[in-house]
Amino acid sequence: MAKKNQSVRLTTQHKESKGAIGIFGDEAKYHDMDVSDLSLIAKEFLEKEYTQLSFRYRKSVSKKEINETLRTIDPELGQTLFVEDSSIKPDGGIIEVKDDNGNWRVILVSEAKRQGKDIENIKQGKQVGTNNDQDIMNAGNAIERAHKNISEIANFMLKETYFPYVLFLEGSNFLTQDVVVTRPDGRKVTLTYNSGAINRLDRLTAANYGMPINRNLCKNKVVQIGDSSVMLQTASLFTQGDGKRWSVKDEINIMLDIAKTSLKMLGRDLFNQLTKSN
Repeated sequence: MAKKNQSVRLTTQHKESKGAIGIFGDEAKYHDMDVSDLSLIAKEFLEKEYTQLSFRYRKSVSKKEINETLRTIDPELGQTLFVEDSSIKPDGGIIEVKDDNGNWRVILVSEAKRQGKDIENIKQGKQVGTNNDQDIMNAGNAIERAHKNISEIANFMLKETYFPYVLFLEGSNFLTQDVVVTRPDGRKVTLTYNSGAINRLDRLTAANYGMPINRNLCKNKVVQIGDSSVMLQTASLFTQGDGKRWSVKDEINIMLDIAKTSLKMLGRDLFNQLTKSN
């Protein structure tokens, strides 16, 4: 209930602030917004810019619906389902647009993962480990669960030529540069970005075929393998690189960039709606 009330309050504040200017001008108030709240605001921006289009937001997509979509591609696909009410629930939910045929098409799926509190612990002088005598905690593998949602949404969008999945990463397990942190006693601790003990980016780049991070990879890449062409669905991975928190402005701008790329890819299927106002 608390999260629902927060979402309503933030949406109301967004409307009163007249959109991005209000939010970006007083970002401190929105610093701890959930990615689902940001996704709802991104949807409002899209509705304001593309008034002739219909958008919807939903928190999840069922495995049953994913399987039904797969079967429309090939009857051998989408056959196995053990738990009837199983569903996929990305942190930021799913934004869709209605095409000229009345079908809802996914244009944005967002998630945010924070893993690694080494910077905060060192600044507080807190040591970790079994004997509480270490500056740095070895990273866990919880982030690998993100692969499941990515794979399931990829199944759901198998017939599309784009893949609007964006994953925002925060924390010391996603560094792309060395970070020096000072303890309360003045001692400096260096977090080495390419240390296997703390870095977990390599566990995630399997979702983008090792392509660059911090880049919009929404448009599917087609590669030639012998006489065959293979279309790759690639998640867009974004990390601050230095352990800092993402800003509301940056997250929403990235979400909108991904969503607008999706709309461009769907341009032919949205043609009639987009030309109504011309």
